[in-house]
Amino acid sequence: MTHDVQTLPATLQLTDVSVSYRTRGADIHALHEVSVSVGAGEFVSILGPSGCGKSTLLKVAAGLLQPTRGEIAFHDTRAARADVGVAFQKPLLLPWKSVRENVLLPLRAAGLPVERYQARCNQLLDTMGLAAFAGNYPRELSGGMQQRVALARMLIADPSVLLMDEPFSALDAMTREALSLELQRIWIADRKSVLFITHSIAEAVFLSDRVLVMSARPGRIVESLDIDLPRPRTLDTMTAPAFVDACNHLRQRFIQ
Repeated sequence: MTHDVQTLPATLQLTDVSVSYRTRGADIHALHEVSVSVGAGEFVSILGPSGCGKSTLLKVAAGLLQPTRGEIAFHDTRAARADVGVAFQKPLLLPWKSVRENVLLPLRAAGLPVERYQARCNQLLDTMGLAAFAGNYPRELSGGMQQRVALARMLIADPSVLLMDEPFSALDAMTREALSLELQRIWIADRKSVLFITHSIAEAVFLSDRVLVMSARPGRIVESLDIDLPRPRTLDTMTAPAFVDACNHLRQRFIQ
């Protein structure tokens, strides 16, 4: 296992990002000089203890939170994040809208011509196994199906960068594994640049090209580990010696 030489051209670059804020009379230092680079078509996961600032970092990258210090750039510019898709821990679907309308929602919000994306919407629903449920409402879907809708919604505008904040954390183990396989398949087909937040060491190793480890708050990047496993990865990959070694190496970071 080799460590952290980033050679791909950066699609997403966060440089010396720090976040501090005040709450109930106390100063909270969430992030301290965090630098993260995600290369074109690279899948990067971030691991760290609860409260270390993983979600805060993703919110900064998504433009939902202004950093106290530091810079964020996409495609070597500071342009607006129009080419970014975001998925959160919960699907956050509108209960009064159908599956199709939930998928199309970002287009309507951006003022894009929805009619031009109907074919892509159909393709994504078919890819996610949701074609037969296009007219259903979220309450009629299982948790795994709702998360598939959220993934389709994230992908509808064909962004080049995906920011994902523990999107499978609320799911049962079997559904989580199934969606990990589905996400890998989509990633291999489209080669998006992905920044993926997770608490699961096995999930991070299974999905990623690199895994970044964050310290306890204030969050800092303390290690970057390359994952040298052939793709496509299957559930059998999880029993491979290299997979087990990578998981054990990362696990040691949290029990030292």
